[in-house]
Amino acid sequence: MKSKVLYKLGWLFIIISCLCWLLIAIIPFLPFSTGVKAVSVTASIVLAEVFFWIGALLVGKEVVTKYKSYMNPKNWRMKKEDQ
Repeated sequence: MKSKVLYKLGWLFIIISCLCWLLIAIIPFLPFSTGVKAVSVTASIVLAEVFFWIGALLVGKEVVTKYKSYMNPKNWRMKKEDQ
C-alpha cells in the first residue's frame, strides 16, 4: 500500500496541473510582450502535463481512471445508477 504522504502529494500535483491549465486563460490579459506570453503559455502547458502525470503515478491507476471518467463531459448527465 502506498503511503498517505505520496497519495496526498499526488493529488497536490494534479491540482497544480489544473491550476496551470487555468493560468493559460489568464496569461493573454497580463501586461507582457507577445513573446513572453507565448513562452508562458507553452511553459504552462508543459508543466500542467508533467504535474498531472507525476501526480497520476503517485495516486495510482484506479484513481486516475475514475478521475478521467468523471471529467469526461459525456458522463456529466448520466445518473449514478447508469455508471
